Amino acid sequence: MSGLFSTLKVMGIVWGFLILLLLGVPVFFAMLGAGAFQLWQLDRTAFLAMQVNRIYSGISSFPIMAVPFFILAGEIMNTGSVTRALVDFSRAMLGHIRGGLAHVNIAASVLFAGLSGSAVADTSALGSMLIPAMEQNGYTRRFAAAVTAASSVIGPIIPPSGLMVLYAFVMNVDVAKMFLGGIVPGLLIAASLMTVAAVMAKKYDFPVANARMSWRARGQAGGRAFFPLLTPVILLGGILSGYFTPTEAAAVAVSYALLLNICVVAGRRLGWLDEDGFGVAEFWRILQRSAVQSGIVLLLVGVSSGFSQVVAITRMPEMLTELLLGITENRQIFLILICIFLFIVGMVLDAGPAILILGPILQPAAISYGVDPVHFAVLMCVNVTVGLATPPMGLVLFVAVSIARVRFGEIVRAITPFLLAEIAVVFLIALVPPITLGLPWLWENGATLFQASP
Repeated sequence: MSGLFSTLKVMGIVWGFLILLLLGVPVFFAMLGAGAFQLWQLDRTAFLAMQVNRIYSGISSFPIMAVPFFILAGEIMNTGSVTRALVDFSRAMLGHIRGGLAHVNIAASVLFAGLSGSAVADTSALGSMLIPAMEQNGYTRRFAAAVTAASSVIGPIIPPSGLMVLYAFVMNVDVAKMFLGGIVPGLLIAASLMTVAAVMAKKYDFPVANARMSWRARGQAGGRAFFPLLTPVILLGGILSGYFTPTEAAAVAVSYALLLNICVVAGRRLGWLDEDGFGVAEFWRILQRSAVQSGIVLLLVGVSSGFSQVVAITRMPEMLTELLLGITENRQIFLILICIFLFIVGMVLDAGPAILILGPILQPAAISYGVDPVHFAVLMCVNVTVGLATPPMGLVLFVAVSIARVRFGEIVRAITPFLLAEIAVVFLIALVPPITLGLPWLWENGATLFQASP
């Protein structure tokens, strides 16, 4: 009981943050104000003068430059004809299956994840294209919006992922291992969503999108999507081979996205070469949107640095660990409790702030239970990402609602089966570490095993 009282006593930073958030204070100022309140409560006001320096040093970092570059690459990919090429390829391969457009929606999210790494970009780009198409094909708008929102959470899981870059930077985890660790969980979520879609297609007799295409037509669609699909291969290959750092990989992603839109996929769509498509004015708007998004993320990263310092001063991670150990010493039960906690957090807090606020608190506790840092990092990123599609504050739900023009309650009811499938996958990831650690282990030991084989 004394351990619980001591833990609650130093959690003024958490209560202060939640109260400010409920009052409508922006997340940046809520984190800043909560940290200041906690330092005042602990009579450590001398540390307040250091917060400005902590914010600046948190932003002034080479690794964190990967975030604005990945945001810009996603915006460029989203604006050009890359999305159309991915949808056409998915349709060529899966459109003949009953409920084909639902499967196409999910598969396109998997492919799009390798380009943008953003759930919101996925919902916006694919939703504006596939929700009207699904309605014309006989689906209800609420179901089309639900499939789009549920599958969009794959975006930040399959690399490249700006969310994983944030976690790796804040918690000092190998981002290359996190990228590898996110591949199988992302594919498992896609498989679970396709399973739900297949069951519902059989139950409700969903329509077939198109006749089975010939392999020649599939090859042509694959050819148009080939160069966009090389994006994650180039980025992961360069990072894992040591040819460039994750930050340099993000810059390569921007250059490659521009190349695709100018020369390969969009052909003459850029205004610099032809009057059709988006030109210099639209490209300027892309830069503006990317700058605004990057500014928001970088401010949160900076303030999280000061927030982490306050958390360390309060010894909150150590006290939380002692509290949890008093409840259970079983690692699996601990992970289940963390998953449930993060699901609740995801209902009210966006993925980025959740990572920045809770990462410094929860990771030390996880390590004390013997959980691999990469395993916990991927688990936490997947968990809070699913929260993006969880009511009442799921961001992609609001984006899907605005595109589909349906009521929020309708999409909540329609997305429930898909959310249950995603939650089941999260628990599976928590209880079966090889799902996240298998590919990183192969990358580390593959060359050694190959050299040792006769």
